[in-house]
Amino acid sequence: MTTTSGPVCRAVPQHTTPAPAGERPAPAESAPTRIPRWTHGPGAGQEQVEVAVPEDLRTAVGELARAWEVAPGAIWLAAHARVLQALSGEAEVTTGSRDAAGTWPLRLVLGRRSWRDLVREAHARHATARAERPGPGEARNQPAAPGYEVVFATHQDADPGLPEGIVLGASLRVGAGGEALRLRYRRDVLDAGAARRIAGYHLAALRHLLAHPEAEPEDADLVGPDERRFQLEQLAGPVRPRPQRRFHELFEERVRRHPERIAAVQDTRQWTYAELNARANRLARALLARGLQAEDIVAVVAGRDLEWMAAVIGVLKAGGAYLPLEPHFPPDRIARTLIRAGCRTVLTEQGNTASLDGALAGMPDVAKILVEDVEAEGHAAHDPGVAVRPDQLAYVYFTSGSTGEPKGAMCEHDGMVNHLYAKIEDLGIGSGDVVAQTAPQCFDISLWQLLAALLAGGRTFVVGQEKILDVERFVDAVQQGGVAVLQVVPSYLDAVVAYLERNPRPLPDLRCVSATGEALKQELVRRWFEVLPGVTLVNAYGLTETSDDTNHEVMRAAPAGDHVPLGRPIPNVRIHLLDERQRLVPLGAPGEIAFSGVCVGRGYVNDPERTAQAYSADPYVEGARLYRAGDYGRWSPDGKLEYLGRRDHQVKISGFRIEIGEIENALLRVPGVRDGAVVVAQRADRGKHLVAFYHAPEPLDAGALRERLARSLPRYMVPQVVQWQPALPLTANGKIDRKRLSALAAELELEAGSRDAPRTPTEQWLAAAWSRVLAVPEDRIDRRDHFFDLGGSSLTAVRLAIALDRKVSLKDLISHPVLTELATELDSRSAAADAPARP
Repeated sequence: MTTTSGPVCRAVPQHTTPAPAGERPAPAESAPTRIPRWTHGPGAGQEQVEVAVPEDLRTAVGELARAWEVAPGAIWLAAHARVLQALSGEAEVTTGSRDAAGTWPLRLVLGRRSWRDLVREAHARHATARAERPGPGEARNQPAAPGYEVVFATHQDADPGLPEGIVLGASLRVGAGGEALRLRYRRDVLDAGAARRIAGYHLAALRHLLAHPEAEPEDADLVGPDERRFQLEQLAGPVRPRPQRRFHELFEERVRRHPERIAAVQDTRQWTYAELNARANRLARALLARGLQAEDIVAVVAGRDLEWMAAVIGVLKAGGAYLPLEPHFPPDRIARTLIRAGCRTVLTEQGNTASLDGALAGMPDVAKILVEDVEAEGHAAHDPGVAVRPDQLAYVYFTSGSTGEPKGAMCEHDGMVNHLYAKIEDLGIGSGDVVAQTAPQCFDISLWQLLAALLAGGRTFVVGQEKILDVERFVDAVQQGGVAVLQVVPSYLDAVVAYLERNPRPLPDLRCVSATGEALKQELVRRWFEVLPGVTLVNAYGLTETSDDTNHEVMRAAPAGDHVPLGRPIPNVRIHLLDERQRLVPLGAPGEIAFSGVCVGRGYVNDPERTAQAYSADPYVEGARLYRAGDYGRWSPDGKLEYLGRRDHQVKISGFRIEIGEIENALLRVPGVRDGAVVVAQRADRGKHLVAFYHAPEPLDAGALRERLARSLPRYMVPQVVQWQPALPLTANGKIDRKRLSALAAELELEAGSRDAPRTPTEQWLAAAWSRVLAVPEDRIDRRDHFFDLGGSSLTAVRLAIALDRKVSLKDLISHPVLTELATELDSRSAAADAPARP
């Protein structure tokens, strides 16, 4: 948020287009300061409310105005500016200021100085604008000049009706009973309750100004006790008792109830509850035999298979904390993660140790345990019965870190169990239901996908990656596996919907699909219910630090409006929307999303500095921890949370949370790179993707640069496009101009150079399809181009396969990513089959 050395309140230069008589033009570059829309029953027309101004305030305003030699209206305008700041979340606000001669736009930039300065500046600018105004105002109800939608009348306004373009007007009325603040509002924007709250904010700001004239306006807390109580009690998730046992103990109860029921399936393999429990018990005993203590962190490096599932449960049974690491991660990243976590034990399996072995080469104190060896050791298969506290550490998930070092979010058993039961309740997981496990191990949603069904007597169905990367095979797996519940990121859901639009088919067992990890668009929700109208869609929102999802919006039809809400908090979770001083913002106003309750984890492992930056004591709930997310949101009148965006350079792509700073640090370590920046671009048919800009004496080979980044970053964090720049654009402050780079990334077209155009019919057919899914102009595609260097990803490969009616698979693209090579492969197949490669 930009601040200045002092508050600025200025009349603004005139438009080139004349404003209506009596109206001064708004600044050409100013956007209107919007107030929250808050009405439970929108209607037509206008209404008004009046709130009495206490006599002591009225008297104090007059006395202060005389002491400061300003008009009383200037004091009210300063208070009004603070209200607009709180309602809009903006440091700079614009309001219409009306007196007997007309209305003029007043822009206020609230800085870090005192009420006194703001009032005096407002008074001076008001006087200047009045002196410059040519004659009295005319046509009182002319449409307002652009630049403001709220008007404050500094005089007694006999006609409070709102002109076109104005949604709220505030004025003072003096009658026999004293002074009153009158608010006129449009019924399609506010209701009476919201208008009364806004009137109360004005009185609270005014009282603070009078009591603390040398304080900063932002010091004024505008939310009153009734609204505070409503936010803390009515907007919290319901209080719901949970079993006072840990996940593995609840699972053991299920094992005793139905030991022969199928618990987990992977391809042609399946384990019963008893078999899964016995496997987990033997792993737990192996860990205990090696000296594992409570809360010792155990890394699990395994594929998404049944052994991974048993390992996770075994770690929990032994009282350890689960740390997932994917086998394909670069050795350097694995080593850094193990060091940061203080992990001395790794569970792994044969065939998945190549990168791990490279990481452990210089870490002799870390023990590697193969699950195959554990099975041969002959440990007992009954429950170990290790006592585990509800506040004991359950798992650590590492997320991207802005300093270049990933940070490990620690979560406890109570938070995990609460989240598992919320999923069971809101997604309707019951006895015998099949839950699809689709997410990568290091994506936190993988945990509930793996475990939730086991608490309900259901079945976990591990869907292989080769099926996920082929939408038709994925839908086949969902149908054939009898999947009732699944969760995917919206970008993948879009690919599934696109397939089903072209290939309608019933999925009789599927009852609920959840989308998480990215913003869910209303258009995608609408399309979902067109292809599968009987399947519930749940928009889920949460963070790794908060034991995964904290909000569920359960939908059985597309919501009205142009956005999809995040929904209400799940049971035993509180969400506060805070300003920069950790105070509750007014209802409907934007604020930083902060979490409280059982969901909040312990902090970042072995990282007190970054823990202190994000975690603190909840100022409103005694004994509770608070986690500030860096996300911004607002409450809607129906008590649901709406997502507005992030405050920093952290983004989510395909469900993975990514710190741009970590990628930039890796980019700057590449030999030859002198400066660099990474931005997120989003174009039609391509979704969000990372674009890296770098400065070097000479352009570097894009493929080699991306491969260098892949040595230290997971594949999903490697920018899909890298672009050399002779110099990175800078702002007036000498900082990298990210807005310029983002605009450039959105329009980026790869340089054609000595383009070798596609020659054969198959090459031309492929180039046309690449153009559609990659959003690259067809005339810029070279026959030597590499699909993934042009910005392709596994998701765009899935879209390409759909666009080409599965004549090309993901495996084809991985084996033959160069256009001409792929065309040659297709031509050779068609020749062998004596059939054309193209339709």
